Amino acid sequence: MTKEDLGALILESEHQMYSTAKTILRSDYDCSDAIQETIVKAFQKIDTLKKDKYAKTWLMRILINECYTFLRKEKKCVSLEEATPLSEIKAQEKTDYSELYQAVNSLKDELKLPVVLYYAEDFSIREIAQILDISEGAVQKRLARARAKLKVQLEQMEVFG
Repeated sequence: MTKEDLGALILESEHQMYSTAKTILRSDYDCSDAIQETIVKAFQKIDTLKKDKYAKTWLMRILINECYTFLRKEKKCVSLEEATPLSEIKAQEKTDYSELYQAVNSLKDELKLPVVLYYAEDFSIREIAQILDISEGAVQKRLARARAKLKVQLEQMEVFG
C-alpha cells in the first residue's frame, strides 16, 4: 500500500474512525487526539501491513489501541477536583442522547465495540474479529449477549414495551 492509498483510506474512513473512537472515549477532543495519533502511527508503520485488503481493519485496530492507550494515560492524570460529578454526567447523558444510545453506551467495551462496529459502522463479523483480534464465534457471542442486555435495559426503560 502506498502512502497515497493510505491517505485515501483515512479520508474514506473518517466517519467510522470517529464513531469507533467515540464508542471508547467520551470527549470529542480525546477522539480527535486518538485519531491523529492513529494516522501518524499508520503512516509510520505502513510497511507492517501485509495485505492491502486488510488495510481498513488494520487501521481500526490501531485506532482502538490508541483509544485504550489514551484511557490508561487519562486514568493516571485525572484528579478528583477536575472530575465531573457522576450526577452531572448522568444528567448530560439524559438530555443529550436517546435511550438506545444510553443503553449501548452502558455496555462494557467488550460488548459495546462489536455492537457499534456491526450495526453502526457496517463491518462484517469477519472484519470485527480481525479488528478486535478474536474469533468470529466470539464476535457472534458478544453480539448475542449485547442484544440480550440491550433488550432487558430497553424494556426496563419502557422504550419498546
